[in-house]
Amino acid sequence: MVWTVGALVLVAAGFWTAYAPRRRTAGLRVREAWSSARAAIDSAGVSRDACPVDVPAAEELLHRAELVAAAGGGPGAADEAESCARRADRLWREAAGE
Repeated sequence: MVWTVGALVLVAAGFWTAYAPRRRTAGLRVREAWSSARAAIDSAGVSRDACPVDVPAAEELLHRAELVAAAGGGPGAADEAESCARRADRLWREAAGE
């Protein structure tokens, strides 16, 4: 009985030793992705405010990025939100002549 319990404890410790760093790395990737997405959305908002003309396509892209960010999700959703925000930012910068 003691050997069985010892073996189970050893297996559980080995599993946790392998699982914990992967879990931490995955969490870090998600936080980094959302941080980049929020920065891109903020940058697009500044470009929108500085642009002297309306750019409907950019407005739609920024709105989509904000909706994706509000819904949350994993790194894929964050990458999509960042991509939409960066395209909107680029459109506003081009319209402003930058």
